[in-house]
Amino acid sequence: MIPEELKHIYWRSRRGLTELEMKLVPFARDCYLGLEHGEQVLYEALLSREDVEINDLLLRRVVPSDPALMALIEKIIGHRGVL
Repeated sequence: MIPEELKHIYWRSRRGLTELEMKLVPFARDCYLGLEHGEQVLYEALLSREDVEINDLLLRRVVPSDPALMALIEKIIGHRGVL
């Protein structure tokens, strides 16, 4: 059984850009529940951003000033899950 919280995050991780969806959906499915609470909050805040912003972060075109967000971005980039 999938917890309701994970279902919500999973569906919010689905994006208009295929490249984003290929990174965010597996990360949400495989890693979200294992994140610390603060990281979960950061991930939810990340999902509130526009696709272009998230894509720039994941492609390292933009480096966030918040080290905690940067660490989360690195976790997402480093995750090797597949759809």
